[in-house]
Amino acid sequence: MTYAGKRRIIDVDSHLFELDDFLHAVATDEEALFIQPMEAQTELPVSLEAIERGREHLDRRNSDPKVMEKFEKGMFDISRSPWSRLGAFDPAERSRALDVLGFERQIVLGTFSFHQIAHEDDVKALEIGARVYNRAMGRFCAHDERLLAGGYVPFSLGPDLAGALLDEAFADGCYTVMVDTNEADPKALSFTHPDFDPVWARFAERDVPLIVHIAVNGHYEPVSPSFKNNGRSSTALGGDAPDSNLGLVAMHNSAEMFLSAMIFDEVFERHEGLRCLSLEHAASWVPGWLHKLDFTERSTRSFAPRSRRASDVARERVRFAPFAGEPIGWLIEQLGPEMLCFASDYPHPEGSSDPISKFEATMGEVDPAEAEAFYAGNMEKFLKLPSSY
Repeated sequence: MTYAGKRRIIDVDSHLFELDDFLHAVATDEEALFIQPMEAQTELPVSLEAIERGREHLDRRNSDPKVMEKFEKGMFDISRSPWSRLGAFDPAERSRALDVLGFERQIVLGTFSFHQIAHEDDVKALEIGARVYNRAMGRFCAHDERLLAGGYVPFSLGPDLAGALLDEAFADGCYTVMVDTNEADPKALSFTHPDFDPVWARFAERDVPLIVHIAVNGHYEPVSPSFKNNGRSSTALGGDAPDSNLGLVAMHNSAEMFLSAMIFDEVFERHEGLRCLSLEHAASWVPGWLHKLDFTERSTRSFAPRSRRASDVARERVRFAPFAGEPIGWLIEQLGPEMLCFASDYPHPEGSSDPISKFEATMGEVDPAEAEAFYAGNMEKFLKLPSSY
């Protein structure tokens, strides 16, 4: 029996816990000169000791079926270093992990390698880093059609270069890419400016959703640092989760602003089929956001008329992955059954030790057909996947 049991599950948010040579292994000698060591990035702490233990555990699993069985049974043991969890960094073992999980598809995103390349001030290093990152993600997932590689394209490089990088990402095997929810330079063009239309058109033409993710926010800071000067001890959650309880409250702010701009600046409406998947921004805020969209539209109708109700565009073009533990039954009551989807965050510990049980604890009154939509049906339609696997 798999972890999914009899459920059909499409997992829209999973990650790698990469080895320290993940990017350099696919970079040319020239490209490697522009990529800093993984442990040099400061966004997430890297333990070279834990990486080595992860390598050792992989060797032990491959040489001893009993050790493999032990690790399979402990797939969601979040007390274990994520580098030591099944399929964290080895492509073949990731396929085995998917067998054990019983998931039909899984979008796979980076962790440390993203931060290794995404915070470069040098535009050439950022361009090359994104190119290598996308190549590495595509290669990791290339052997198994169930694994959908999520790359990254920094729109801050401008529409021409962003478009070229997106074309390369698709060619290198990425299913789609993450984009920043914020342009950090106040003098730069908004990503909703018509100059970016050729880039958005590429997503529509390929018929895949773009991804916005909590870690990919263009250096957006939702909480002023002054709030940390409160005379209290830190409430940091660890991993790539927000670094305080206030951060957790405000974690969706950048995504809310980005998606609102995409709607009010009519980017979605200019591109039939353009759609977006929101990951790790939670979902409890979404019902209120839909009301705010329509309130704003009514309040500005006299000087900013629209052809479609803003909330209808959101319902059609955006899907959200709640956190395990959010009230799924209540959210379905508020939003209807179409806007939510399952995410495990595997092997990140924020995904919890049993995401299915945490979701189902809040789904007591949910109709079985609506539960199936949450676990698989909504994403089968939204990702335009084949109806059977």
